[in-house]
Amino acid sequence: MKLSDKSKKFLMEWEGFKGEMYKDSAGLATIGVGHLLTQEELALYEVALDDGSRVKFDGGLTDEQVLSLLAVDMRRFEKAVTDAVTVSLTQNQCDALVIFCFNVGISAFRGSTLLKVLNQGRFSEVPGELRKWSKARGVVIQGLVNRREKEIALWNGDT
Repeated sequence: MKLSDKSKKFLMEWEGFKGEMYKDSAGLATIGVGHLLTQEELALYEVALDDGSRVKFDGGLTDEQVLSLLAVDMRRFEKAVTDAVTVSLTQNQCDALVIFCFNVGISAFRGSTLLKVLNQGRFSEVPGELRKWSKARGVVIQGLVNRREKEIALWNGDT
């Protein structure tokens, strides 16, 4: 499944939309809509866009380039969720998981208890599992608490 346009807007709200490179809350080099820059991208000062072209970002990205970079990222996270989840999902449930996966990373998502209980069909336990992911470096972050509640509302179809 693909991330719905409604949920893409939600993701952009939470991640931000920045054409200039910045440090995220964990201090990692980021650009666009929460795109964590790789060592290679930082070394070359360029990112790959949706059409396969590469563009330098040291002078910033245009809005169109930010959206193109987001499309590249979304394909990875949509595929990660599609490949890992073995049960049927509603669009809202898929959207919530893609947004969650985008935030915590593919490896963390694949290794999570959340995925395990979901694939066992224990849908009602997913909100509680989402709430467990509210810390950064061992400290509860209110922004993550708020984000998880929004993801839960999306999961439940309340948005």
